[in-house]
Amino acid sequence: MTETSKPTQQELHYIPVRKDWLATYSEETLEPDLAIIDPHHHLWDRPGNRYLLDDILEDTKSWHNIVATVFVQCRAFHKADGEEAMKPVGETEFVAGVAAMSESGAYGPTRLCEGIVGHTDLTLGADVERVLEAHQRAGGGRFRGIRHIVAWEADKVLMNPAYSPPQHQLADAAFRDGLKTLGRMGLTFDAWLYHPQIDDLTAAARACPKTRIVLDHCGGPLGAASYEGRRGEEFPGWAKSIRELATCPNVYVKLGGLGMRINGYGFEKAETPPSSELLAATWKPYIETCIEAFGAERCMFESNFPVDKGSYSYPVFWNTCKRLTKDASAAEKAELFAGTAARFYSITNPASLGA
Repeated sequence: MTETSKPTQQELHYIPVRKDWLATYSEETLEPDLAIIDPHHHLWDRPGNRYLLDDILEDTKSWHNIVATVFVQCRAFHKADGEEAMKPVGETEFVAGVAAMSESGAYGPTRLCEGIVGHTDLTLGADVERVLEAHQRAGGGRFRGIRHIVAWEADKVLMNPAYSPPQHQLADAAFRDGLKTLGRMGLTFDAWLYHPQIDDLTAAARACPKTRIVLDHCGGPLGAASYEGRRGEEFPGWAKSIRELATCPNVYVKLGGLGMRINGYGFEKAETPPSSELLAATWKPYIETCIEAFGAERCMFESNFPVDKGSYSYPVFWNTCKRLTKDASAAEKAELFAGTAARFYSITNPASLGA
């Protein structure tokens, strides 16, 4: 890509991971004993982009006390054959295998993929139940819910080329029937959308009050393409929508996912990776607004690796989170780093994990 050419959709969403670049900067680990559940990471094997068991172990063993993780859908290893609706069950089968390997203890104390968030097409409505039951059987007791990406933007360069949802999918009657089915089955919904869509999620959450929902990546604040240079202009509207969403008691929020190119920070363009001090100062308005609106008991820090690994390393990310909570109480930190994720995804008490 030349300096003057516009980035493609693929370039906007997946910054290449450059291990040699990441290795040029490191920090001393802050609060190394603080228990962490990473509630949002992926595993995949794509051309030129591999992140499997060895890769995530390389990150989770980097001195922070990662006691457990949650895998979130990413189109990994769907079934090649059979009914279209059932193909995503292959992803859950794959991740359940990784979780079983981790549970053996052969790879260290961290319980990788202790929770599994798969994919099901919620526009199936009530018929989604049979697919969810198949996920539950495949998950070996670890399947917790689904993510059906609804991220839509009029500026098509911001759209992920792998997904093409309609503009207001969260308002679709069949989609909401699917959401209600999740709630009836005790399963969760991960919502990935862009910040202009947060109000759509608020309406859906109110219409489906028995379904537990978590907003991914601070609500997807955009800062690239047609949103470049508009961060100050867009922030008040984002903050207002976040505060309104927080009035829904069934909704939680993940704090992270701000290292993508669509966020527009450009960390990957620097000669060396950003420090945790720089990241904390940059993200502070978004993180503080979310915590003030939802409370620590409904917020959870997330890595979003390997997607965000193109912008900074795993240990620097967790140092950033610890800097952002330097004035929080011990009880608040326990919630933000592990407690909220443990409750939302029904994960064993993190104090007993990795012991």
